Amino acid sequence: MELVRLIYIFASELPSDEKFNVISQLKRASVSIPLNIAEGVGRNTDKEFRHFLHIARGSLSEVNTILDLCVLLKFCKDNRIEILNGQEQKCAALINGLIKSIDRKHPS
Repeated sequence: MELVRLIYIFASELPSDEKFNVISQLKRASVSIPLNIAEGVGRNTDKEFRHFLHIARGSLSEVNTILDLCVLLKFCKDNRIEILNGQEQKCAALINGLIKSIDRKHPS
């Protein structure tokens, strides 16, 4: 949720002509992370929860790539997204930890 908050702040500072491209995609991808985690929890099975965690991790990768593109396209400076990258890393660690926890409960 904190990553989404930070992304929305960051997105408000991007060029307005990117409103329907980068900004929209960045917001959708970031919101998708906690929504998929919540949906997975609501499914009540570890298998489905794990599936939605993988989707959330994919959305997190999408956010990371969009932020890289923002730097590449000079929409912002590298140091501007350091906080976002740190929050992304925390999210990735939490998601990966949840996946590993499920895998330990249900080894293949």
